[in-house]
Amino acid sequence: MSATTAAPPVLLLDAAQIAALMPVADAIPVMSEMFGALAREQIHLPLRQIIRPPEALGAKGLLGMMPAFLSGAAGGMPVYGAKVGTFFPGNSVLGKDPHQGCVLLMSGETGELLAVMNAAEITGIRTAAVTGLATQLLARHDATRLALIGAGHQAHWHLAALAAVRALKHVRVASRSLATAQAFVDKEQPNYGFRLEAAESVEAAVRDADIAVTVTNTTDPVLHGDWLAPGTHVNLVGSSTPRHREADTLLMARAQVFVDRRESTIHESGDYLAAAAEGRIGPDDLLAELGELVIGRHPGRTDAESVTLFKSLGMGAQDVALATALYERAQGVGAGTRVAI
Repeated sequence: MSATTAAPPVLLLDAAQIAALMPVADAIPVMSEMFGALAREQIHLPLRQIIRPPEALGAKGLLGMMPAFLSGAAGGMPVYGAKVGTFFPGNSVLGKDPHQGCVLLMSGETGELLAVMNAAEITGIRTAAVTGLATQLLARHDATRLALIGAGHQAHWHLAALAAVRALKHVRVASRSLATAQAFVDKEQPNYGFRLEAAESVEAAVRDADIAVTVTNTTDPVLHGDWLAPGTHVNLVGSSTPRHREADTLLMARAQVFVDRRESTIHESGDYLAAAAEGRIGPDDLLAELGELVIGRHPGRTDAESVTLFKSLGMGAQDVALATALYERAQGVGAGTRVAI
């Protein structure tokens, strides 16, 4: 009988350890590499599976499973991975992140479990890093004024990401209430040299913005196409199910639309599906995936006057790519906790 080699200890990373290992600015090139690999078909990415129990059962929230295989073709290690997470929109009023769960990382060589990591922190960092990447590729180079719509958990990471890719001078923050927006401004202002200001309304925040970002849990549009000046770049981030929508139909029809993945957008994006149902947008209006911009297959913004829009839905490959980078950093510096399973 042959002896079985013991499995390697499993790396555990909590939220604080992840934040220390991977600042948002450092995650932007990780996401760029991942999107480039996706565009080159070096990643296998099934659609996410959403489990939403019937309302009659009284269940809160939903469960999502987002798997991916990264081949490591760019020189990294091959890995399987998945985010198993819940989405509870009501968590925001409890002071908790709406996204909960874990990211699992397995060896692409042996299938052994390598790591279990906090999903909320990974989701926040990678989502903001993708927004930063999209803004880097699509916003005008002279963009300095940001409208940040939403003051919850995602707003913190997004402010850091956008400050990393553009020389911001003025940020207006809009939320459900002026008090919530002001509390966010008071908390974040000491971290930045540019001015943050609480806006009385979303319209007031975006009227003269060069960049607008929505990070809300709304099911009804909060951003209207006739509020935006020519040349604005918009990131729609908070709406990630067919039921949620942040932009009105006019904005979706007016903008040059770019996405993280076409297949996900036409099946899962409430912003796209609502506008498509009105006959104002279709699959051909999704000009390119972000990975196509990364590898130069599409030029992105065509002129300084166009409104560009990036619709972010998120995908398992983002979580797995960031988890892989975290695993490698943690191994290099001895961070995290290791347990035998």
